[in-house]
Amino acid sequence: MPANIITSEDLKDFKKELLSDIKELLINYDRITIDKWIKSNIVMDKMGISPGTLQNFRINKTIPFSKLGGIIYYDEEEINAILQDNKNFFLK
Repeated sequence: MPANIITSEDLKDFKKELLSDIKELLINYDRITIDKWIKSNIVMDKMGISPGTLQNFRINKTIPFSKLGGIIYYDEEEINAILQDNKNFFLK
């Protein structure tokens, strides 16, 4: 029974094919799931607010959020809309 020998050229070809497949997946991936949600530190920077103020906004339901695994996420489009609607309030 002949042994299957993998050459360095085989590995290079495999690498090219794998990278091409990964690139294709990334191009076709729905980036909304990646870019849409932002964390608290980004929200605080955008609004120029403290962690306590952000917590009060969550408690008062001023800012909608989602919590997953102990991490709080905010919909960036909703945050931008809140900033636009209250542009005199959130001045940096």
